[in-house]
Amino acid sequence: MPPYTGTQKHYISQFVSFTQAKDVVAAKFLRASGWNVEQAVDAYFSSSHAATSSSVPALNKTFDDYRDDPKENPDTIGIEGAMKFLETIQVRLDEVACLGIAELLKSPSMGEFTRTGFVDGWKSVGVESIPQMISHAATLRNQISSQPDTFRKVYRYAFPLCRMQGQRNLTFEIASEQWQLFFTSENGGVDWSTPSTPWLDWYLEFLKTKGQRPVNKDLWEQTEVFMRKTLEDENFGWWSADGAWPGTLDEFVEYVQHDKRGGKPAEAMNIE
Repeated sequence: MPPYTGTQKHYISQFVSFTQAKDVVAAKFLRASGWNVEQAVDAYFSSSHAATSSSVPALNKTFDDYRDDPKENPDTIGIEGAMKFLETIQVRLDEVACLGIAELLKSPSMGEFTRTGFVDGWKSVGVESIPQMISHAATLRNQISSQPDTFRKVYRYAFPLCRMQGQRNLTFEIASEQWQLFFTSENGGVDWSTPSTPWLDWYLEFLKTKGQRPVNKDLWEQTEVFMRKTLEDENFGWWSADGAWPGTLDEFVEYVQHDKRGGKPAEAMNIE
């Protein structure tokens, strides 16, 4: 292998873990994608190198092993089977990686997998065996916490996945639970807090004062963008009252500046 930096070797290792390809193939696709692992993997599986239909029988066999009711629902894994499957591939129900698997397999609802989503999802990342699924889940767990694009993809998929049947918005209770999952590192997410600002606590506190209203798709998606911005600059140097943020976030900025900080900059605060 030609000389690569430590970071590039790490990316090659990630690529190989995802695809089971050789190092030389990994390096080729990574160089072409500017060393973006997610783009390189997508390009790989869109090329002639991708897994063929030979993986389908093995994936169907695994799917069949976890069905709850083979006679009544031969093409569905229900809640009980989904829990067993996630345990098998070493994914906890209370971590963001669980939602990452749901996104990969295009779960129609929480705790449910369809045969088509299951087979196509694993096939798309070149995985066909339980050991490979365990390895992929571990890599996905790392990517969610370290790669904003992967985090955002999973975060946005959680909105339709977590809605109550027939509802367009998330209830505040569900949105709050999901924010506490996504915005804390102990759950495999990203900590939305700094030494001077407990952002997540303040945000939930603020929303409770607003009546715990249902959360629509725009607010859900923009909250994640807002989170990234506040971690880059918690004094709102990037914020403008004339911006396109949802009104709720405009009001939250005012709440932080006046109610929580009393007009002081973040570094002047002494948060215990």
